[in-house]
Amino acid sequence: MKALEDTRVARNSGSQVVERVALLMRLVAAGRRSGLRLADLHRAAGLERPTAHRLLQALVAERLLRQEGESRRYFLGPAMYEMGLAASPQLALRDIVHPHLERIAEISGDTVFLTERSGLDGVCTDRTEGNAPIKAYVLDVGKRRPLVVGGGATAILSAMDDVELDRVCRANLERATKRFPRYSEAVLRRSVARARTRGYVLSKVLELPDVRTVAMAIRAPGGQPVAAISVSSVATRIDEERAAVIAALLRTAVDAIEATLVDRQAQVAPATPQSLEGAGAAGGRQPKNSGR
Repeated sequence: MKALEDTRVARNSGSQVVERVALLMRLVAAGRRSGLRLADLHRAAGLERPTAHRLLQALVAERLLRQEGESRRYFLGPAMYEMGLAASPQLALRDIVHPHLERIAEISGDTVFLTERSGLDGVCTDRTEGNAPIKAYVLDVGKRRPLVVGGGATAILSAMDDVELDRVCRANLERATKRFPRYSEAVLRRSVARARTRGYVLSKVLELPDVRTVAMAIRAPGGQPVAAISVSSVATRIDEERAAVIAALLRTAVDAIEATLVDRQAQVAPATPQSLEGAGAAGGRQPKNSGR
């Protein structure tokens, strides 16, 4: 019995280390532009300073993190980039979306973002800057936030059914309120309702009230929202009229992206008699769900 108990304790201890390491890695990834200090990390992770330091130094030794000599701040290391390349699918969503981000940025002059859903979070996976003299750096690539914060996240939520929307809001309430003092679920739900009516999100940026965002969800072939494209700029550049113009650019991009995703799925999954029969009965592509 003692041997079994020792095994259980060792297993729990090992999983705890993995959870702590994963949390530290996510925190460093979120602060990728300026890096994070040991003091920042041990407080944010809720770890004792010596424990956080030991884990961080082990990650540096494995090249998963690097520590800048003068500032002592931690950044993602070269091994993360190498593993990221190996882990990337043959054609990531970012590869499909990026040319559209460039086109929108060129036409609008503003900064354009791709936010992908990752469980209960939204992660910025791409960003393209236009030539407007004032840039709105709302997100860095790799920035992870609760999926109730930001225009892109709101667009994703607006394309969900109500059951999933409620689940995501409920699961994120405590940490969103803690991390973002301005967060209000009531305000979020009003923004979702308006987005479902007009077909796109137009909202203020939570952390930067003088910045506005226009956003639209991207759906997978099955209909579920998996990402969103958003355009952000100073509020004086995005009034209701210009927001509609930007939304038209987003609609053109999203339609093209979703068509590409359908084609790619068809190439990966060979047609069966059942799938062909279903497609014929539906007249080709399935109708889009609410919120579009």
